[in-house]
Parts: sequence; structure tokens; C-alpha cells
Amino acid sequence: MQHPQLGRYPAARHVIAQVSDTHLLRGGAPLGGVADTVLALAQVSAQLERLGGRVDAIVVTGDVADLGEPDAYRLARSALEPLADRMGSRLVWVMGNHDERAAFRSELLGEPASDAPVHRVVEVDGLRIIALDSTVPDYHHGELDDAALDWLAAALDEPAEHGTVIALHHAPIATPLALMDVLELRGQDRLADVVRGRDVRVILGGHLHYATNGTFAGIPVSVAGATAYTMDLSASPRDLVGVDGGRSFSLVHLYPDGVVTSVVPVGPYPPVTTLDEAFLDEIESLSPDARLERFSRKLGTV
Repeated sequence: MQHPQLGRYPAARHVIAQVSDTHLLRGGAPLGGVADTVLALAQVSAQLERLGGRVDAIVVTGDVADLGEPDAYRLARSALEPLADRMGSRLVWVMGNHDERAAFRSELLGEPASDAPVHRVVEVDGLRIIALDSTVPDYHHGELDDAALDWLAAALDEPAEHGTVIALHHAPIATPLALMDVLELRGQDRLADVVRGRDVRVILGGHLHYATNGTFAGIPVSVAGATAYTMDLSASPRDLVGVDGGRSFSLVHLYPDGVVTSVVPVGPYPPVTTLDEAFLDEIESLSPDARLERFSRKLGTV
């Protein structure tokens, strides 16, 4: 159902659901013996399904599996592929440092197993989504070498009708977690040269295990929180603590002249207040002035 325009802004032209860092294990084993990553992904799927046909793409920004096990990829695919089909959404998988390229390719993409970088271009109704592999085999930090950046530059040579979204695991953004700096993305200076002045609307990343945002080369950067576990930014500055809670995914709304990202908490929480579809129908039926009186005026005022 189309989002109604009740104010200044029309409906977004494209909507992306960004899911990240699922860290699934073979057989659905709990991560660290604690975190139920399968249940968390099932909850994400249930919440996404409530959005119906309003999501153009589901982008999974890496660390799909914790150990790169084929069965873990099958778990991810069985959770998200039927959902994407029901929603009419494109499903875009992005490599993360915990993923293994050969199994990632064969189990998620249905391609022959290969250890070559997994770069892909997906077009969704005039919006170009580039899945960029920033991983380094046998390491957890990220790097974009000359070959990757040459590939990206060539992919960006021809502007897309509605611009480009770049999705990579290691986001080019600062973090207050000192240890995570060791695992940052290398090659950022040339990346800035490649993307600056092109049609890149937003850069999507994961890896950090908490939702955050910033800018890179003048481009908005949105990092989705993890579904596996969340880094506790209130922990001691000299500790790196991941907690079994605070999970989230993100929604990215792309408008003709802007991008808005939103964090969606994962979990079956009790509602505090609800205004249902019948109320929205009523508001839509009113004139703009009547809407203000019905919904904006404070109770008890004249």
C-alpha cells in the first residue's frame, strides 16, 4: 500500500531494508553459547513481513555466517529468500569478514564456488545497488585494493536513472570503539576519489554491531545494527563488550532529493499506544486544516 502524503514530503521512491551481521552457525547453534541468532532472524523476518510490498530490496551487509559454514548460509537463505519472494523484494547479499567466499557464492548466489571477490551490481527499478566485497581472506579487517576500486570506478562510469547505493561490510566511518579501529577499512583515500562526484546516494555498512551514521566524501553513510548481538557503547572505553540484546535492522528511504535512514528495534515488545488503519483512513478523509484540528491540537485546548 502506498504511503499517503499528509505533509510536505511524498512517498519515498525506493525503500531498502538493511539487515546485517546475522552470524549464523551450523544447525542454528547459539552464538557464544548464548545468542539465539536463528530466533533473532526469524523475528526480523516477521517484522519485515508487516511492511508488505513497500520494500524494494533487502540488503544483507555481511557476516551472514559466523564461521562460513554452508549450513549456516542455507539457514539464512531459507529465512530471507521466501520472505523476499512474498514481498516482491530483491535480495542482495554482501560479503563480510566472517564469511567464506566459496560457500557464500555456492549457497547464497547459486554460483560455482570460487575464492574471487564477490562484487555484484543489482538494478531495482532504476536504482543501482552495488555489493562491494571489502573482505581480506583469513583476516577480519577490510581493504579495497586497486583491483576492487578499478572495478567500482568502472561500475560507476555510467550514472543510474535514480542513482547508486553502495553496500559493503566495512563502512568508511569512524568508531568510538578503539579496538575496532584495528579492523577498519583500508584504502579509504582512493575510495573517496572514486565515489566523489558520482551518483552515489548512500553507503550502507555493517561490521560494527551497533547502528550509527555519518558521511564519507560528502556521501551519507548508514551502518545497520547487528541481529546477532550488539556492542555496548556504554562499556568502559578499554573494554569491547557484545551483549545479547539491543538488536536492530534499518530502513532506508530514498527520495528524489534525499535519503532517510531509520533504526528498527528487533523484538516482540508490548505496545504503549496504537493508532490503527481506521484512524489513518479518517485523517486521509479530512482537509489539511481539519487534520491539524483532529490530530495536532492538544487535548483540552480551545
